[in-house]
Amino acid sequence: MQKSVSIIIPNYNGKHLLEKYLPSVFIAAENANTEFEIIVIDDGSKDDSINFIKSNYTNVKLLINDKNRGFSYTCNHGIREAKFELILLLNSDVKLTPDYFQHQWKYFIKPDTFGVMARIMSFDETKIEDAARLLYYSGCRIKANKFYYSENQEDENVYTAYLSGANAFVDAKKLKELGGFDEIFSPFSSEDFDLSLRAWQLGWKCYYEHRAFCFHHISGSTKTQIKSDFIKRVYYRNRFFLQRIQLQGLRLNLLPLHLLFAEIIPKLLTGKLWIWGAYKQYLASFTAINNSRQKLATLKQKYNCSIGVSDIMEIINQSVSDKNIKRL
Repeated sequence: MQKSVSIIIPNYNGKHLLEKYLPSVFIAAENANTEFEIIVIDDGSKDDSINFIKSNYTNVKLLINDKNRGFSYTCNHGIREAKFELILLLNSDVKLTPDYFQHQWKYFIKPDTFGVMARIMSFDETKIEDAARLLYYSGCRIKANKFYYSENQEDENVYTAYLSGANAFVDAKKLKELGGFDEIFSPFSSEDFDLSLRAWQLGWKCYYEHRAFCFHHISGSTKTQIKSDFIKRVYYRNRFFLQRIQLQGLRLNLLPLHLLFAEIIPKLLTGKLWIWGAYKQYLASFTAINNSRQKLATLKQKYNCSIGVSDIMEIINQSVSDKNIKRL
């Protein structure tokens, strides 16, 4: 059942994280009893990350970006260089358990599997940070922030709206067919949601495995700390990108009104002026957005697949209707 694995870890100023958590990655990979490689891609770090890897991990394939380019580009750099059948996309602030891969191999027997993600626990083991996600509309927004898992932990058909970029175990061939992450989302945020929605729309399924789990260093990544105006601008701009790329029909037509009256104006009235910068960047990116929409449409035509976001919602909702699920 085991297949060969390329483990891809993007790094930016994360020497302290690599020191703590890279050993756990090697232990999990060695325990998997399969051929593997670990690829670390440095994204213009200012700390001593590069020398640390060169000095301590000669068995790691180290790739170095020419400058700081963001999460999507950095992961794609590793994806292009990956040589094995499966790819684990892993954040540098995640610690794997020794038997991390044990319960995930079975999903790749199914020919329509895109990938599977494990349960993400807080580092103190007190709560589940990420599990399977339900998909739903909120006005003209596609949302997936409702978590659940099956009470029957042996259930192999627990779907998730998307695979977290911090912990996504995927079919390498399918990932490369999709072109990896859409770099329109650089430097960070929403790229994993978009990737999984694109996979679903080609008829490839995203699963959640509750018995496999890892631990997340809560303050280890930028995305967990949406504080600065810069981070807020990027976060909201990319949220707007996602809706524009993925929505269809009436909701797409109503999106401009939704953005103005539900997002932009209310925030401006409460002094959140950074939202205007996010909106301007969104408006200036329509050519790139349309290119992303066209790439998806071309792939759907190639695979003769007409699944849309509403269909994904129906598939997931139907799958949970006969399950004993626990909502988080």
